[in-house]
Order: sequence, then C-alpha cells, then structure tokens
Amino acid sequence: MQYTHEHLEIQKTLKRFIDAEINPHVDAWEDAEAFPAHEVFKKLGDLGLLGLTKPEAYGGAGLDYSYGMAMAEALGHIDCGGIPMAIGVQTDMCTPALARFGSEGLQREFLAPAIAGDTVGCIGVSEPGAGSDVAGVKTVARKDGDDYVITGQKMWITNSLQADWMCMLVNTGDGPAHKNKSLVVVPLRENGKLRPGIEVARKIKKIGMNASDTGLLYFDEVRVPQRNRIGAEGQGFIYQMQQFQEERLWCAASCLQSLSNCIQWTVEWAQDRKMFGATLADQQWVQFKLAEMKTELESLRALTYRTCELYVGGQDVLELASMAKLKAGRLNRLIPDGCLQFWGGMGFTWENKVSRMFRDGRLASIGGGADEVMMGIIAKTMGVAKRPARI
Repeated sequence: MQYTHEHLEIQKTLKRFIDAEINPHVDAWEDAEAFPAHEVFKKLGDLGLLGLTKPEAYGGAGLDYSYGMAMAEALGHIDCGGIPMAIGVQTDMCTPALARFGSEGLQREFLAPAIAGDTVGCIGVSEPGAGSDVAGVKTVARKDGDDYVITGQKMWITNSLQADWMCMLVNTGDGPAHKNKSLVVVPLRENGKLRPGIEVARKIKKIGMNASDTGLLYFDEVRVPQRNRIGAEGQGFIYQMQQFQEERLWCAASCLQSLSNCIQWTVEWAQDRKMFGATLADQQWVQFKLAEMKTELESLRALTYRTCELYVGGQDVLELASMAKLKAGRLNRLIPDGCLQFWGGMGFTWENKVSRMFRDGRLASIGGGADEVMMGIIAKTMGVAKRPARI
C-alpha cells in the first residue's frame, strides 16, 4: 500500500490541527485526566475527519479504509496516547457496525451526529468479569413491549464520562454464547445529564492514557427502543468480531508515528548528551539498539500496510490484523522502555514524553484483545490450535 497525494493531504491537515488545537493543551489535559471531547470532536467533524470511511449519505467521505489508516497514523503526532485513543473510539470502534449494519433511522439519529462531531460515542463490550472473553459478557436486555430493558455493568469504557451514547454488546436471548448477543445503541444522556437507571460508578484512575476518561457504568432497568438494535438480533457477537478487525488495524497504524517520534527524540537526546568524554550516541551499543528498534518499527509498518491493502481489496485479514495488533503491543512496550533507558534519570521523570509513552503504550498489549488472545487467533488460523479460539 502506498499513500497517495490525497492520503498525505489528510495527514497534513490533521497534523496542522494537532499542532494548533491539541498539543499545546496536552500537559494540562493529562493533569486534569480528561480533555474536552465535545469541543475537540466538533472541530474534527468540521474538518471532515471523523467520517472518512463512512457513507456520504450521513456526512462521511465514503473513502476506503486506507484513508482511515492514514488518519490513525497521523494521530500519533499527538504528544500523548489517550487523546488518539478517544478519537479512535469515535471513528473505528463504536461506529463501524452502526455504519455497516444499522438501519437508516439509526444511522441518521446516531451516526450522522457522530461524524459531524455533534455527539461523542463509546463502545460498551468489556465488563468487570469479561474483557478479552467477549462471549462472557453478562449484561442483559430483556424485551418489554417495543423496548429492551437493560441491566448490567460496563467497565474500562473510554469516553464514557462524556459520551452521549454507547454501542453496547448485550445478551438479548438464551442459547449459545456466540449467538445470543446483539449490539444496541444506548443513549446515555439527555440534556447533558445521565438518563434514569444509568450511573457512573467511578472514574478509573490508570497508570497511563490519563487524558482519556475511563469509567465503570451501571445500568439498572434502562429502557431503550428495540429499533436501536444494530442489524439482526443474535448477530452482535459476529458484528463485534468484524468491528475488531478495524479496531486492531487502527491500533497498529496509530502507533507508527508515535514510536517513530520516540526513537527520534532519543536519537536527538543521545547526540546531545555528553558522558565519558563523548556523546551517548557515540556508544556503539546505543547506535545498534536504536537501529534495531527502527528496524522492528518498519517491519510493523510493512505488515500493517499490507494488511490494510488486503482488507481494502475485500480479503479476510483476521490473521494479519491479529499479527499487527500483537506486534504493535509488543513494540509499544519494548521501544519506549529501551529508549527510556538511554534518557537515564530524565527518563524517570513524569513530564518526559518518552516516560509518558512508556506508561501509555502498555495498554496496547491489553486493550482491544490481549496479546494472548491475538496469539490464540493466530494459532487457530495456522491450524495448530487444539480447540477453537474464543475470539
């Protein structure tokens, strides 16, 4: 896959926006453990950046997924991990199934405002007892007249302290765990206030991704019209698995620029840092380690671009997307850790950007399917797993 002039122009536009509207505020938003999502998303929506791959009928650009990849990569220009993740939830996690399988009415009510940046969405899959084991979610939606009545909990939910609606995976029937679930759009707020029966139990304090708000939410007999179901009843698990392919590709693409920045910052530091009568960069060990890191990063780039090209061409990329996600998670741990070592005591300070990447990047091996889940998928597609992988 090669970026065209159009891809590069989108990246230039986004980077200009980041330099003007996001990076000057990152430190303050990190300290506040939140950023003004509605304000930022509205500006992104005005630039046409929240619906690059979404249907034109609802305000999107109708472009193929390579443009979403280009945007994800450019988001790595942001000086933290939490804000790119929050934007990625809006573009690649809570809206793909809605855009692909939602009714016209549902798309006009929820997709169009999300693309415009008028509303903030979130994805509700994980629960206190079900993270990577998606089939294990316990939240229930029982039918009552024309409504679903939803009871349960959702945890680790990015954007949830500000979100207007949630794309929620719930149990809508009995039967096998992979066939009794549906995706339902659940409005969370009315006039800025939580709807009856919805409680933000707590804001989760994390070791990284601090600018991104993350919550534990309780749902107690919350009524939602059945027309808010995305697609067919009982197909939610399948829809979510399809949605995960884009989410995992997004994860891989979104770390390419940030990891490249991490290496470059460290090269510049090493060239300037004096020790033992020379610079740190004069040490062959440092040179070789940085060269190895960049080689690993470019290997991830090649894998990610190839996966995207095949995906745009209509192929099933379950195996390759899982490989890219696995490799991205590993490099988000190895590269910031290796670079931080070269910064010495400065690397152990809270405000250091490499230190922030060290904290933020750790999530990549957990969120969106842990490394072990990715390896289970790969083992299954290779034909070496003794039993089917759960995800």
